[in-house]
Amino acid sequence: MSRNVQINLEDVKHLATRVLTHVGYDEAHAAAITHMLYTCQLDDCQSHGLFRLFMCAQTMKAGKISGSALPELTPSDNAIVRVDANTGMSLLAVEKAMPVLIEKTRHHGMAAMAVNNCFHFSALWPEVEQLSQAGLVGMAMVPSHSWVAPAGGKRGTLGTNPLAFSWPRQDKDPFTFDFATSAFARGEIELYLRSGKPLPDGVAVDVEGNPTNDPQAAMDGAMLTFGSYKGSALSIMIELMAGPLIDDLTSLESMEYAAGAAGAPYHGEVILAFDPAQFSNGKLAQNDARAECLFADIIDQGARLPSQRRFAARARNIERGYVEISEALHNDLLALLEA
Repeated sequence: MSRNVQINLEDVKHLATRVLTHVGYDEAHAAAITHMLYTCQLDDCQSHGLFRLFMCAQTMKAGKISGSALPELTPSDNAIVRVDANTGMSLLAVEKAMPVLIEKTRHHGMAAMAVNNCFHFSALWPEVEQLSQAGLVGMAMVPSHSWVAPAGGKRGTLGTNPLAFSWPRQDKDPFTFDFATSAFARGEIELYLRSGKPLPDGVAVDVEGNPTNDPQAAMDGAMLTFGSYKGSALSIMIELMAGPLIDDLTSLESMEYAAGAAGAPYHGEVILAFDPAQFSNGKLAQNDARAECLFADIIDQGARLPSQRRFAARARNIERGYVEISEALHNDLLALLEA
C-alpha cells in the first residue's frame, strides 16, 4: 500500500507550474491551470487536484490543443458574454471573461458566459464560487466525451456533464455543489483503477452492457448516470445548454473530434449568473435571512450542506500548511518532468 507524502502549499503551485510549462503550456495558461489545481488540492478534491496534471500532459501530447492561445472576448450590449478559447484550455478564457460577466450581471440582473472552442478538464465549483464571492448566484455546465450511457442504454452517448451551483452567504462559506450527472466522475474511476479497487454497484457497464465493478471494464464500456432517468434527463439538458445553445459541441461530437486521442474533451461551457439584489424585490436582507433559516433547519437535523467537508479540509490544510497525496502519485508526477 502506498504511503502518503506531505507537500507544502507553495510547493503544490511550484510542482504544477513546472509540469505544465515542461509539457508545453505558456506562462499565462500554466498560471490559470495551476490556480485551479491548487484550489482543488487545497480542498482535498483529489480527482481534480494535482492528479489532473496527467490529463493536461496527455492533452498537449495529443497535439490539438494550443498551449499559448489568446482568448478572444466579443463585445456586446446584451447580457451575453462570449469568449473564444481558440483551442486553449478553458481556464484562461474564463479568467478573462469573468469580470465582464460580473459587470453585466450587476447591470442586467442576470447574464451568461458562453465559452467556445475550449479544452476542459477542471472542476466547476471554483468558477461559480467566484460569482458567489462577488455576491451573485452562479451556475455552470459543461458536456465532456460520450462516456455515459443514457438510462436504458448500453453505450456512451452523454458526457459526465457536471452541474455546479453557488449561493452567497454573509460572513459564511457559500452554499455550493458541483457534481457529475454520471454516478461517478471519470477521474474517480481512474483513481479506482490506479488503486486497484473495485467500483461500487450501479456505476458502469462493460462493452456488452452488463453491470461491472471492474474500473478497466468501465473505462472500456460505459458509465451510468445517477438516479436512472432523472440523472439522464439532467445530463441531456446539459448537453443542450452547453452545446447547441451556445453553438458548440455535444459529447458525441467532442468524442468524434478527439479521434481516439487521449486528453481533455473539446467543447464549450456555459456559466449563468444572477444578482440577488435585483431578484429579491427590494428585500435582499429578508430573503437572505429566509435562506439561512433553510440552511439552519437542514443542519439542525444532523444533515450537512454540500461542500461542508471541502471547506473543512481547506481550513485544515491552510492551518497546517500542507496537503497530502499518495507517494505513488507524487512519484508519477515527478516522472512527468523527465518525459
